[in-house]
Amino acid sequence: MSLNRRTMVLSLGAAVSSPYVITSARAQATVTLKLHHFLPPVSNAHAKLLAPWARKVEGDSQGRIKIDIFPAMQLGGTPPQLFDQARDGVADIVWTLPGSTPGRFPTTEVFELPFIAAQRAIVNARAAQELGNEFLKDEVKDVKLLAFWAHDGGVIHANKQVRTMDDLKGLRLRNPTRLAGEALKALGATSVGMPVPQVPESLAQRVIDGAVIPWEVVPAVKVQELVKFHTEIPGSPTLYTATFFLAMNKAKFESMPPDLQAIINQNSGMAFADLAGAMWDNEAKTVRDMVAKRGNTITILAEDEKARWVKATEPVQTAWVEQMKARNIDGGKLIETARALVAKYDKA
Repeated sequence: MSLNRRTMVLSLGAAVSSPYVITSARAQATVTLKLHHFLPPVSNAHAKLLAPWARKVEGDSQGRIKIDIFPAMQLGGTPPQLFDQARDGVADIVWTLPGSTPGRFPTTEVFELPFIAAQRAIVNARAAQELGNEFLKDEVKDVKLLAFWAHDGGVIHANKQVRTMDDLKGLRLRNPTRLAGEALKALGATSVGMPVPQVPESLAQRVIDGAVIPWEVVPAVKVQELVKFHTEIPGSPTLYTATFFLAMNKAKFESMPPDLQAIINQNSGMAFADLAGAMWDNEAKTVRDMVAKRGNTITILAEDEKARWVKATEPVQTAWVEQMKARNIDGGKLIETARALVAKYDKA
């Protein structure tokens, strides 16, 4: 046997007899992940949620996981394409709204129905995550879903004061989801669907008269500079919320060593929902105070007027239950479950 052949045989034998060498090398590998989202780096979602979360994962892994964040669609595409980018591996992780692709994730819509969600984000985030654990698996089977959550009660921001349903008539308002759009139509507004990055230019060009977005998002798109009137819906349930996915490419997750998978898992689910809900609630107060200090007018809808809005939007819920029935989904059960979870976490 030649020396080279003998050396090769011995090496192969050593590898076979010592599989821990290969396993150990894999376990120590550094994994770099690309996280893609649609908001600018100055946004609170980027600076106070996604970036701290990424640093926490990196710290927990002692640097063996590295997360590079690409805000403002820097990896290309449009916001409605983000989920597919996670599925296809264009990005390893995405943060996106299921409502950006209307009807694709029907179960998520239960929290987007009018007057289902709570006023506080921490309540909606926890309720959505728990509901998602039970009902969302089939709809998101193409990705590794890291978290499903919802923000706080949205606010109407407009170039005129809104105190009653009559004030909404003919007002062109941006909606974040199809069901928020249906609710606005039921209240008399003209509903215009668009991703949030398009809001500033649309307001400046008078394509729309206002937008429904939570307080937290306001500074990122400078809504406080483009309109002067803001209407809050008091208490729970509130007019609407929007839901979010933090989703990961399945193949990328499965290629990671088990200990790194565990670190991703322990920073996902309810742990991420808690981070998101707390951030949204904290920033809502900060932004609201800033807007008030600017001299903008903040109106709180009267309780009797809110009752009119609840009544006017009931057909939206009824129609949604029928739509779900056509897809073999028990919409009534989802509404009942969502309300029970909101009540559960509202008391916590």
